[in-house]
Amino acid sequence: MAENENGQEKSEAPTGKRVRDAREKGQIARSRELNTVVVLLAGATSLLLFGGYFGTRIANLMTDALDLERGLIFDPALMITHLAALIERALLILAPLFMILVVVALLGPLLIGGINFSSQAITPKFSKLNPITGIKKVFSVTGLMELVKGIGKFVLVALVAGLAIKVIWGTLLALGDQPVEQAIIQTGRMAAWVFLIASIALIAVAAIDVPFQIWNHTKQLKMTLQEVKDEFKETEGKPEVKGRIRQLQMEASRRRMMTEVPKADVVITNPTHYAVALQYQPATMRAPRLLAKGTDATAKVIREIAEEHQITLVEAPRVARAIYFTTDLDQDIPGGLFVAVARILAYVYQLKRDDLDVDLPDELPVPDEYLDPQSARRARR
Repeated sequence: MAENENGQEKSEAPTGKRVRDAREKGQIARSRELNTVVVLLAGATSLLLFGGYFGTRIANLMTDALDLERGLIFDPALMITHLAALIERALLILAPLFMILVVVALLGPLLIGGINFSSQAITPKFSKLNPITGIKKVFSVTGLMELVKGIGKFVLVALVAGLAIKVIWGTLLALGDQPVEQAIIQTGRMAAWVFLIASIALIAVAAIDVPFQIWNHTKQLKMTLQEVKDEFKETEGKPEVKGRIRQLQMEASRRRMMTEVPKADVVITNPTHYAVALQYQPATMRAPRLLAKGTDATAKVIREIAEEHQITLVEAPRVARAIYFTTDLDQDIPGGLFVAVARILAYVYQLKRDDLDVDLPDELPVPDEYLDPQSARRARR
């Protein structure tokens, strides 16, 4: 099990922040074997597809190079000019192949890890020149893996190339009986095929290296339990600080809630443990809306504010508890309480018209599930 410098086991998977920080530093999973295979396959395929074109142009170039005029032989300056022209022609002939290889070499690393640019990764670090660190890397798991890959690639390519040459051995021996031009073309074609087969064989090495690099990268980013806790504190804040912030938010919300109580049409109570303040404006609201709610001390403050502003208090314990459990602040009451609240509001409106003979209806229907806090909480979600 990996350990950090303090001897603690790195048993926890890296967090999202740890992975992002690593990418910013240029630490991402890369496989050189995959990049090598992709470039080799692209080169071998290009030679098979365009080998005839390259061969013909190079043959013409060699003919021109060996067909020298007498004046060139005895003038070093002209020979240099002639050589420069030949090199320029050769580069132009091979330019398409070079362009394909460059593009593939740039795109190959994107197969795992994706696009990533890090200024920190290209910043010189003198710590990398430490020979002790270099020796540790040589004898590390990564160093051992590189040694095994090197030996494996050599053996694999040698075996595959040997088998391929054995298969075409008869054809190679028969080249001596063919015209020179045809023999050269045939040789180039067979060499390209051997090159392609050897490159395909290296896919096995890449298939082993890619999962290893991903595993090794994840292993290096693993964290101790304490590191996870410390990161959580940095990103989410310390529990005591979060608790204080939550308390301040609740107090601010409570103050705002109390400023809404004077707008209420009625305050329904338990009578002492619960209090809810409702407002209903038929012209603008489709249902009564909860302005404030609270229990015990908060309920007492709501009742006091209601009495101060001459807002009607109605004792309806089941209705008060049901609204408290099922309705959030500034939300409409649920449909199951429409009838009960409508009868209470009708009672309040009659009182406002100085109809002192009116009584609060005895029947205020409240569904039983509205009185269960857990069921009401699930209903709100």
